[in-house]
Amino acid sequence: MAEQSASKDEAKTPFTIITGFLGAGKTTLINYILTEQRDKRICVIENEFGEINIDEKLVSANMASKEDLIQMDNGCACCSIRGDLVRTLGGLVEKRQQFDAVMLETTGLADPAPIIATLKSNQWIDDNFAIDAVVCLASAKHVKAHLEEQKPDGAVNEAVQQVAFSDKILLNKVDLVTPDELTAIRKDIRKINHFAEVIECERSKVDLKKIIGINSFDIEKCIDLDPVLFKKTDGEEPAASKVHDLSMVSSCGISVEGFLDVPKFNIFMAELLQTRAADLYRSKGVLSFAGQGDQKFVFQGVHEQIDFGPAQTQWQKGERRVSKIVFIGRNLDRKFLTDKIESCLVPGATE
Repeated sequence: MAEQSASKDEAKTPFTIITGFLGAGKTTLINYILTEQRDKRICVIENEFGEINIDEKLVSANMASKEDLIQMDNGCACCSIRGDLVRTLGGLVEKRQQFDAVMLETTGLADPAPIIATLKSNQWIDDNFAIDAVVCLASAKHVKAHLEEQKPDGAVNEAVQQVAFSDKILLNKVDLVTPDELTAIRKDIRKINHFAEVIECERSKVDLKKIIGINSFDIEKCIDLDPVLFKKTDGEEPAASKVHDLSMVSSCGISVEGFLDVPKFNIFMAELLQTRAADLYRSKGVLSFAGQGDQKFVFQGVHEQIDFGPAQTQWQKGERRVSKIVFIGRNLDRKFLTDKIESCLVPGATE
């Protein structure tokens, strides 16, 4: 049964969510995917209310044509959302094996959580498509201004939120900034999101293998949390956990050694999600529980949508039982979170 399940998961078509700032180069990226590159067969779902317009020379009929799927000569295709996303994906189920992946362009959408929830909540769609990654396209020339833009009281900086949710960030137009400016930009991005890999590119050209088929939403990826995020210096918080700007968005890494009490940790997470779900953009962790032998547990979440389960690897003999948890969100109180998690430890537990 387990082998059949694994085989079924591997047979799913990767589904990538593309976000990005105005002028970051999304139109160029989509046209590159559809017309120039020859490595991957991608089906691009265009948000018909977005900014992207596929080159008229390349597509004789526009998105309002009778054809739901416009085929390109490199094996790729594009279509627009008609009605809701489930209906659009439902129409692609029978054709999905023609493609290596499906990409959804989400212009102006800072929070991909509703899309993720839609895919996860529909069994038919979830059986055929696997959420692969959230990719953000940003212009190296303008991203700093976007991130530092002051919003009215209580308003969310959409650019900061897009960075916070991403698994991969395509830093485009790097040829338009100096090496020092590029270093500063990468540092700013890391302050907000310590998870995401930053991939530099020019004219939106990127090796698609770096953003497709990477299984960022596989909870096993939680095993590989970056140790830098948990490193403290001179009694201070890790640099990556410090608040970025007025958006109050940051990455916060917490590590505790010992064995967590299952009921106490479940109550902590339930209360946290009940009261702070809107502010918790992403979370993930690897956990050591009392009474569970050598079994590691991992979880990954977007807002209140949490995937949790046993890891494929176990705690090794002599390995320190250190649970590591990372949150990305607004107004994170590191001391409060650390105290709460430490209060879940079982005193004196050895297994």
